Amino acid sequence: MEAFDINTIDLASPLDIGRAATAVLDGRGTVTGWNEKAEALLGYRAADVVGRSATRLLAGTGAPFPMLPAAHEPMSGAAVLRHRDGHQMAVWIDACQVQQMDGDCWLVVGVERAALRHWQIKQAILKGVFAQSPIGLAVYDTDQNLTWMNTAGDDVLAGLIGARADRMLPDVEYLARPDNKDTAQALEQLLRTGEPRSTLTRARPPRDPNTHHVWSSTAFRLCDESGGVLGLCEEFTDVTARYNDQQRLMLLGAAGARIAGSLDVTGIAAGLADVCVPRFADAVAVDVLDPVLHGEEAPFITTALTLTRVAQRATRQRFREAPSPPYPVRYPAESAPSRSWLSGQAVLSGIEPGAADIGHPVSQADDSLTEELLVPLRTPRATIGIVTFLRSAHFDAFSDEDVDLAGELAARTAVSLDNAWRYAREHATALTLQQSLLPEAFAPHTAVDIAHRYLPARSSAGVGGDWFDLIPLSGARVALVVGDVVGHGLQAAATMGRLRTTVQALAHLDLAPEELLSRLDDLVGRTPSGQGRTAAAETTMASCLYAVYDPVTRLCSIARAGHLPPAIVLPDGTVRFADAPAGPPLGVGGLPFETAEFELPEGSVLALFTDGLVETRTRDLDTGLQRLQDLLAHPGPSLEKTCDHLVQALLPKNPEDDAALLLARMRSLPKDTVATWQFAPDPGVVANARALTADQLAAWGLEDAVFTTELIVSELVTNAIRYAPGPIRLRLIRDRSLICEVSDSGFTSPHLRQASDDEEGGRGLFLVAQLTERWGARYHPDGKTIWAEQRLSHG
Repeated sequence: MEAFDINTIDLASPLDIGRAATAVLDGRGTVTGWNEKAEALLGYRAADVVGRSATRLLAGTGAPFPMLPAAHEPMSGAAVLRHRDGHQMAVWIDACQVQQMDGDCWLVVGVERAALRHWQIKQAILKGVFAQSPIGLAVYDTDQNLTWMNTAGDDVLAGLIGARADRMLPDVEYLARPDNKDTAQALEQLLRTGEPRSTLTRARPPRDPNTHHVWSSTAFRLCDESGGVLGLCEEFTDVTARYNDQQRLMLLGAAGARIAGSLDVTGIAAGLADVCVPRFADAVAVDVLDPVLHGEEAPFITTALTLTRVAQRATRQRFREAPSPPYPVRYPAESAPSRSWLSGQAVLSGIEPGAADIGHPVSQADDSLTEELLVPLRTPRATIGIVTFLRSAHFDAFSDEDVDLAGELAARTAVSLDNAWRYAREHATALTLQQSLLPEAFAPHTAVDIAHRYLPARSSAGVGGDWFDLIPLSGARVALVVGDVVGHGLQAAATMGRLRTTVQALAHLDLAPEELLSRLDDLVGRTPSGQGRTAAAETTMASCLYAVYDPVTRLCSIARAGHLPPAIVLPDGTVRFADAPAGPPLGVGGLPFETAEFELPEGSVLALFTDGLVETRTRDLDTGLQRLQDLLAHPGPSLEKTCDHLVQALLPKNPEDDAALLLARMRSLPKDTVATWQFAPDPGVVANARALTADQLAAWGLEDAVFTTELIVSELVTNAIRYAPGPIRLRLIRDRSLICEVSDSGFTSPHLRQASDDEEGGRGLFLVAQLTERWGARYHPDGKTIWAEQRLSHG
C-alpha cells in the first residue's frame, strides 16, 4: 500500500454508481448495459459484451456469481473476473434489482478489490480520528468560536459549542506557550500568519470539574482549496499522567538537592517546606521531637504528642499568621497526627470548615482548606517527627500517587534528619569534651597579661582539635602553647586533650622547647594498637607551637611543629611574624625541631593562633596572615577588646573550622626584685651566701623568711659545691613567691630520699622539700639549676 497522502482522501465510495464500473443484466443474466468505467476495469468495450451472457466474464465455474439470485434483496460479494487480456482480477460487486418498462433487471457495480480496500482503510483512519482517537480535535470559525469537536474533544469541551476559545475554561493555566500573548491575540495572529502554535495548558474540564488535567495542544489554520481562511483547528492530547509523573520526579529531585548533605535540622525541614509550597500543597509544617534539635535521646511517646515546629510555609497571608518557628505544638491522643505517629503510616483526612487548628501550620483554620495529609518522619531508631501537608480547593484531592510521593519525601527527609541528629549528638559530646579540656580562665601571672578566644566550628565537619594553654614555670617564667589536631569530631577532641595534658606534664620538667616537641612527637607517633608511626600518621597528626618567656631576661624561646608562627606586636606598633623554624608536624617524625630565641621589649604582645582564624574557604592563608597583621597594627584599648575585634573581622558567621587565639602582653620584673651572686666552689662561701641572702631579704622587707631561706640556700649551695665543679650562682627573685635558685655546671640529677638515723648526710633536699611550697631542677647547656619556691604572706 502506498504512503498515506492527505490529498488522496475521497469521501465518496468507489462503489458509487457514478464512479464505479457499471453493468445492467436482464433476468437471464445477459448484459444489456456497459459503461466506460467497466470498459476501463476489464478492457471490454460495450460492443464486446452487450447481448452476451455475463458468465463469460467469470474466471471459472467456481466463481461467486455463477448466476444471479432469484431473490429481490441487494447482494454484495467478491468475484474473480477475467480481463480481456486474459489475466484474472479480484473484484468486489454490489448488485440490486431494478424495474424497467420491459421488466426487472439487475444493476451491478464493481470495483477492483484492492482499490476498495485502500478506500476502506482511509475511511477507517478518518473514522478513528473523529470517533476513536484519544487526541481531541476542535474546530473554530474565524471569530474563534467553537463550531465542532470530535469524540475525544467532546470529553473535554462538552457543552461549549459556540463559546469563544479564550472563554471556554476560565481557570485555564498556561504551563508553556511560545509567546506572552493572551489566547485571543495568539489565535488572531495564527489566523493572520498561518504559523502553528503549540501550548501546554492545565485546567479542569466540564466533565471532570474536580480534577486538573494537562493537555499538550497545537492549533493550525484551516483553508479551502483556493486558500481562503475557514477557521482554526486545535488538536490536543491529555498528558496529565505523564506531566504529573514528571512533576513528582522533579519535586523529588529538588527536595533531594535541598536536604541532602545538610546537617542542620532546621535547614533540612525548611528546605522540604520550601520545595513543597506551592508545588505540592498550600501549606506545609514540619514538627520534630525537641531532643532531635539538641542531639539528645528521643523519648518513647504513648500519650499526647508534644513536638517542636521547626519549619512552616504557606501560600496565603492568612496561613502565615502563625508564630515563627521554633515553637511547641501539642496534639491530643486521638488526633490525626497522633494516629499517624503511633501507626507509623500516612493519615489522610478532610478538614471541616471552622475546625480547630490542631495540626495546622496556621494560626486559625481556614474555610478554603479541604484536606490534610500527615506523614511520620521515621528513622531506624525511632519516629522523630511529623510532616503536615495541607491543600485547599485550589488543588486536586490527594491521590494515591500523591500519598506515595509524600511518603518518599518524608523518608528522604527522615534520613537527613537522622544524620543531623547523630551529628548533633556527636557535636554536642565533642564540644562538651573539648570545653572541659580547655582552660576557662588563667590565674594572674607576673610575666604576662592574657586574653584568649576559642570559636568552635559550626559546619558539618564538627568540633576540631584546637587548643591553647598558659603554663607557669620555675623562675617566674611562663610557657605559652597553641596547637591544632588534624580532623574533627570526638577523636580530634580526645587527641587534643591528650596532647594538652602531655604538654603540661612535659613543661613542668622544664624541658627546652625543642626537646618538649620531640617528646610530644614521639607520643603522637604511637598508637594504642602498637602499629607504629606510619599507621599513627594516617590517623593522628597535629601542629603545635611552644614558647617560653622569661620576665627577668625578657627572652622568648619558640619552637614550632608545623604550626603558623606567632605575630609580635612591638610597643611602637610594628607588627611582624616571629622568625622561628617551622619544624615538621607532630606525628611525622624523623626530623629535629629547632628553638629560636629573641628578646621582647616590655609591653610587646605575642599573638598565638591556629589556621582557622586566618584561612577560610574564600580566603587563602597569605591573605589571612596579611589581614591579621593589619588588624594587629591597630589594636583595641585592651587585650580583650583586641580579641573581640580580631574574631569579628576575621571569622565568618558560621566558621567551617575551629579557631583559637591567645594574646599575651609581655611584662618584665623590676631589677630591684632580682638579686644574683656568683661564688667559687669553696665550702667557705656558704656562710657568705647566707649573709648576703639575709641582707637582701631584709632590704625587701621579708625578715620573716630569713631563717627558712638561709637554710635553703645553705643546703643548695653546699650540694652544688660537693657534687659539681666550676662556679656557683645564687639568684633570689621576689615575685608572688620567693624563689631561690642555685646553678652549677653539673648535670647530675638531684634525688630526694629519706636518710637513715646513722647517716651523717643525705637530708639536704629532704629538708628543702619540707621548707618550700615546691622545688625542682631544670637543665641548660651550661649545667643545671635547682630552684625552690616559698609562699609569701605579703608582697
